Amino acid sequence: MKLKQLEGLLGDLQQFSNPKVELEQYPTGPHIASRMLFTAENSYGDITDKVVADFGCGCGTLSTAASLLDAACVIGYDIDLQSLETATLNAEELEVEIDLVQCDITKLELKGHQIVDTVVMNPPFGTRKKGADMEFLSAAMKVASQAVYSLHKTSTREHIKRAALRDFNAKSAEVICELRYDLPKLYKFHKRKEVDIAVDLWRFEPRQN
Repeated sequence: MKLKQLEGLLGDLQQFSNPKVELEQYPTGPHIASRMLFTAENSYGDITDKVVADFGCGCGTLSTAASLLDAACVIGYDIDLQSLETATLNAEELEVEIDLVQCDITKLELKGHQIVDTVVMNPPFGTRKKGADMEFLSAAMKVASQAVYSLHKTSTREHIKRAALRDFNAKSAEVICELRYDLPKLYKFHKRKEVDIAVDLWRFEPRQN
């Protein structure tokens, strides 16, 4: 599938109808989502025929992209039932198969470590709950055998790299792309119609246990 086709399909997905600020729910736009998954597959071979988990899947944009790129199995995890219901509708609309699980990522207990090939995620940036981004990354590194792809604010780059290598048993931590995250006005405290945030797309490679 070509990048433009993937972006077009993701652009038709439903997004949060009632986003929850405490969960830092922001839609992963089709521009970023398509490039994230397209790069993961075409540069590294981490999606097609792989078991892919989407942590904090929200309305299922990254999960859907993974399925469209022929992942062997896609599992989306999110704490919010309403988001999972929307993700179900999106999967049905595009006729893709995604397994959806309601759970708190920070309390996720999967049997055995490294049971999925690849984790993809757009975690909370940690502006509402300090350290939420690190909690997601820690959880992802425990279950991925091949790679973790994650979006983080560019301003946190040095902190992310240090934590990944020192605390989360990463073999490598690499910024593979710099992107602009268009943050729409979703909440009452937002004063501008939209804000551009500089974000890094990271690829983390776990050490084999």
